[in-house]
Amino acid sequence: MTAASGLAASQHNPWRTTLPGLLIVLLVWEGVGRSMGGTYLLAPPSLVLLWLGDNAGLVGRALSATLSNAAVGFVLGNLAALLLAAMALVWPASQRIVTGVALVVFCLPLVATGPILRVMFGPGNGPQIVLAALAVYYTTLIPLLVGMRAAPASWFDLVRSYGRGPLAALGYIRLMASLPYLFAGLQIAAPAAILGAMVGEFTGAERGLGVLTVRAMRSLDVEMTWALASVATFAAVAAYWGIGALTRAVLRDAPPLILAPPRDDTRRGAPLLRAITGLGGVIAAILVLWGGSIALFGLNPFFAKGPWDVAHAVFWASDAAQTRASLGVALMGTVLLLVPGYLAGLAAGAGLAVVFTLLPKLAGTMMPLAIALRSVPIVTTAPLVVLLLGRGATGTIVLVAVMVFFPTLVACLHGLRQAPGQVMDVFNSYAASPLQRLVRVQIPAMLPAFFAAARMAVPAAVLAVTVVEWLATGIGVGTLMALSASVSDYDMLWAAVVLAASLSALGYAGVGLIESRILRIYAPEQLT
Repeated sequence: MTAASGLAASQHNPWRTTLPGLLIVLLVWEGVGRSMGGTYLLAPPSLVLLWLGDNAGLVGRALSATLSNAAVGFVLGNLAALLLAAMALVWPASQRIVTGVALVVFCLPLVATGPILRVMFGPGNGPQIVLAALAVYYTTLIPLLVGMRAAPASWFDLVRSYGRGPLAALGYIRLMASLPYLFAGLQIAAPAAILGAMVGEFTGAERGLGVLTVRAMRSLDVEMTWALASVATFAAVAAYWGIGALTRAVLRDAPPLILAPPRDDTRRGAPLLRAITGLGGVIAAILVLWGGSIALFGLNPFFAKGPWDVAHAVFWASDAAQTRASLGVALMGTVLLLVPGYLAGLAAGAGLAVVFTLLPKLAGTMMPLAIALRSVPIVTTAPLVVLLLGRGATGTIVLVAVMVFFPTLVACLHGLRQAPGQVMDVFNSYAASPLQRLVRVQIPAMLPAFFAAARMAVPAAVLAVTVVEWLATGIGVGTLMALSASVSDYDMLWAAVVLAASLSALGYAGVGLIESRILRIYAPEQLT
């Protein structure tokens, strides 16, 4: 049995490998929780179960409200991702604009967008649904774009030989080729949708797990806090496993061997010109969308600042120099925490995916814990982790790494399974070891998924570090946004939002540059 088939087999019977590890985790949790009694940091599972038993009706109603909003946002966000990916590949000239605008929208900090959405939608479910959709569309869009390119060039030649165009290639080839990557995106999106809905509830909703979580945090009710976090985690794990079962039911064939011609780099000026043109198009689209949204929704200019307002505050106002200095200090504090957490999360996610492939029985034991780390709302865990690890760099780096870790793990697991069946058969016929198959076949096949995860992780890491700064550390762009909002300095708030989005865009572009150089060798079809 190969490592990949062993991993698949372990997933067919998740409880057989999950239960022993789950029992160990519960026992360790109980012991640590008992030893930390009175610290208001960790409640043992026995007390969590007692609280849930006493408040089952309350939690059930809150869970129903949160899941309904998360489900609507999940569907809308993934439909948007599918439409955007299709448009980008049917009309290639739009791809840079589509991905650029999608990236910037995904990068908008929760501390800024949540209150604005609440003002726009009022006390209903609108902010919860919108934030759930925003939490999932980008994590599905990037894997979809990778998957829609993951097909042999000869298949597209066949479509063109029949006189058919990009729409036919989309329907007959790209959509089917994208299914493994689509399911990876959906598995990443399921916990993210629940998290997004809960964050929307933090902004002033009437019901939901987020509302109860705010109440628990304000009253320092540690049993209630961990009970709600456990319920959210259980819901996310169930959604993850449900999508995994659907994946196994749909994807039964071995991945094809992809042969693609190398990219033609004879005209070196053309890519640079396209990059400059694409950047200009992205900036223009963002400015139009930004200013147009303020006008369309009739937002109060006191708190809704447009591009000109931000430019004036940063460059031409009487205190512009002080504004730039504050932004620079905040940016430096954020970057020093962001980069180590981002790299640690990438390394941990990819490394654990490799371990799961070589030792598939560990997947059933460790995957629920990995999902739990991603599913517990960061707004809940950030203050607790900072209390446990201190207000220094360690706590923030750990939380950023956790946010990056899970999408990377899921994407790399799916990428490792994309090793072509024919190539694996050749290695098996030579009695190659699992390590040889991993290094020579599976890791090269994983690279497109890994870089997709690395690009997705950039805005996720920026969001994580700004949220932690906002809640706990007192430094960085997140703290600057919180302080600006508290004193109604909306020029500074919007300037900080632009700074955070620009940081994400620069990081995304940097990863894309590295990706293009490596995939030119291992997956040239991704660069067409």
